Amino acid sequence: MGRPGYLTLPIFAVLAAIGYVYYTTVFVAVAGWLGLSTAAGVANAAAFTALAAACLATYYAAVSRDPGRVPPAFLPDVEGAETPVHEVKRKGGDLRYCQKCGHYKPPRAHHCRVCKRCVLKMDHHCIWINNCVGHENYKIFLVFVLYAVIASFYSMILIVGSVIHSAPKDEQLSSDSSRTLIIICGIILCPLTLALSVLLGWHIHLILQNKTTIEYHEGVRAMWLAEKGGDLYHHPYDLGVYENLISVLGRSIFCWLCPVSVNTGNGLRFRASYDILPSTPPCDLQKIALHSH
Repeated sequence: MGRPGYLTLPIFAVLAAIGYVYYTTVFVAVAGWLGLSTAAGVANAAAFTALAAACLATYYAAVSRDPGRVPPAFLPDVEGAETPVHEVKRKGGDLRYCQKCGHYKPPRAHHCRVCKRCVLKMDHHCIWINNCVGHENYKIFLVFVLYAVIASFYSMILIVGSVIHSAPKDEQLSSDSSRTLIIICGIILCPLTLALSVLLGWHIHLILQNKTTIEYHEGVRAMWLAEKGGDLYHHPYDLGVYENLISVLGRSIFCWLCPVSVNTGNGLRFRASYDILPSTPPCDLQKIALHSH
């Protein structure tokens, strides 16, 4: 496993896949079906080129962008009214402290064993970008996956159209090398499109609840423990669908698909549902739900 910020085999595999799918889609499928000298061919080639460029740009940003570092001097403001929720260890109830980094953990921060440091609002460590997905690059990662899904479906449509167009003219089909390129591209695209679509759907589901992947798994256990004790568990950072969306994508809906980070806050403190519903006191369920990583 490579150190964060370094090129690794999975990164080269992603870049190779993007390059191969782009070449086959534009210079084999589009060229063989519509032709690159026709208006339809040029329009589709240009549109797919723009999508491929967007994928590369957002992928580079996801790889190179720091997911968010915990300031060495960070101290939790236990008495502060702006932070009604304090995450504590499941055992003992102490404030979360990272022994490896030597500092307290802000809410939603976790220690990554691969990056060997704590990451703000950590979602997961992704080997395909050799980086953590956290507070500072989560939106960039999400937009990359969205562009990749759109590009994958677009490529499949163009390739299927090319195959259908060439089927009646099988005896005049170009070279065997073109067939091979199309077949290999299809073999790559089918599982890739499925995997990316599932990943995109999963993260949309998380965003609507204002959860990270880690918080989802912790919430499953917290819900079980709460029900076992006769209580109800409520995710403390769930602000409602719209507020959850803008907390990740930004307040301007016109910038939601832009590959820039417009996070709310600095990643050290987060609005909680108790801010919206002041009559609901911060309960001990948060202490059950979260633990040190």
